[in-house]
Amino acid sequence: MSAPSGGGASRDGYGAALLEMLDDDKVVVLEADLGKSTKSCLFRAEKPSHTVSLGIAEQNMMLVAAGMATSGYVPFASTFAIFSERGFEQVRNGIARPNIVVHLCGSHGGIHTGTDGSSAQSIEDLAIYRTLPNMAVIHPSDDISAKELTLQLRDYPSPSYMRTARNKVPRSYSESTANQLKIGKGFTHRKGSDVAIIACGVLLNEALEASEELRTQGIHATVVDMHTIKPLDESLLDQIIESCGAIVTAEDHSVIGGLGSAVAEYVVSKSPIPIEMIGVQDRFGESGGSDELLELLGLKSTNIIQAAKRVIERK
Repeated sequence: MSAPSGGGASRDGYGAALLEMLDDDKVVVLEADLGKSTKSCLFRAEKPSHTVSLGIAEQNMMLVAAGMATSGYVPFASTFAIFSERGFEQVRNGIARPNIVVHLCGSHGGIHTGTDGSSAQSIEDLAIYRTLPNMAVIHPSDDISAKELTLQLRDYPSPSYMRTARNKVPRSYSESTANQLKIGKGFTHRKGSDVAIIACGVLLNEALEASEELRTQGIHATVVDMHTIKPLDESLLDQIIESCGAIVTAEDHSVIGGLGSAVAEYVVSKSPIPIEMIGVQDRFGESGGSDELLELLGLKSTNIIQAAKRVIERK
């Protein structure tokens, strides 16, 4: 098994996956004036006949995608995560409610976007789409995992929302480990019995760093990439409840309605154990560098370490 190396942004993985689907004439790509940023422009450059550029019209894009899906195509529609929220009513009534298979990608999600400021930092998108019946909600950690999960969406039987990030992060996957990924199944990177750290997106790297430091202090943590927030991997959570007895969740998203909420909702109904949530605490972000904001909002590995120690004390 080759070790991960280098770094990549998950939005790059989305674009790379679209390029691998060029030979499938059922695949169509839709843009709302941001193809260069979401990386769907790579597909457009190679296959303009199967690309629809709708301009700054996200609501229209959602329903055009639904219409194309009912005409036998597999649409991949992308914009910034914050702008996808403009089309929520169209996604609800035109895609999710009739269970039409459209795959949405919200790029530049979370506060990791940094200097674009709070108006562009979507910290509620995972929660919004998780409320919709039939919708899968996916948040990969790097370009390699984003590519693999996007490729799997081509044959996925229900609509989906995938959040990708703008900035490059250290890779958590290699090509060989990415082959083990599956939508709806968490991926275990480390195994330990003292505490489980369940992360998604850019905070997976922070979780892995935290586990390494905890190990030097004699605390052995399981680290899980819960890249699919819905459907949640309940069988893996059952194992964690039994083997670890304490959980820390970590996400670049509001603690309200996202990964932490999804995990807590299941755990409290199954077999309650202590949980600590690392995420944005009921506030908006602000302008600043990515690492600066992660520090400001308490989303760094040091915060995960502190939460792990607190939750172990509550066992």
